[in-house]
Amino acid sequence: MLSEQTKARFDREVAKYPAEQKQSAVMACLSIIQQERGWVSPESEREVADYLGMPAIAVHEVVTFYNMYNQQPVGRYKLNVCTNLPCVLRNGQQALQHLCEKLGVENGGTTADGLFTVQQCECLGACADAPVMLVNDRQMLSYMGPDKLDELVDTLKAQAK
Repeated sequence: MLSEQTKARFDREVAKYPAEQKQSAVMACLSIIQQERGWVSPESEREVADYLGMPAIAVHEVVTFYNMYNQQPVGRYKLNVCTNLPCVLRNGQQALQHLCEKLGVENGGTTADGLFTVQQCECLGACADAPVMLVNDRQMLSYMGPDKLDELVDTLKAQAK
């Protein structure tokens, strides 16, 4: 069930569009859900659809088309490593493997403590800074070699305490 706070956030997004086009706020509303809940469940998709007055399948199509929406629970820290060609040529695949080995998970996996999810991702648009990664869909980090990756993991673990 959508909280009043969530509805207020949705209202701010919907207000950016003409009343008859409020479904245009679907991506923003999905992002709000993900920020608050950590992922977009099928139930959340239906809530957004009901709120915006659109078919649930239309919301589901948005969620499944864009890879920025988590369709299953993820760790507290989602670590996306770019593995497109420019990053791979500058050790992006090794960065992904290093994180997976350090955290004891496979690509797409979440640590047993629920702290980290490691995933490969599509181009982040910072090819000159490769390898690059995105933390929790918000913070982009550049030149992520093994030492910087280790430092990042240690910092995030310390913050989680």
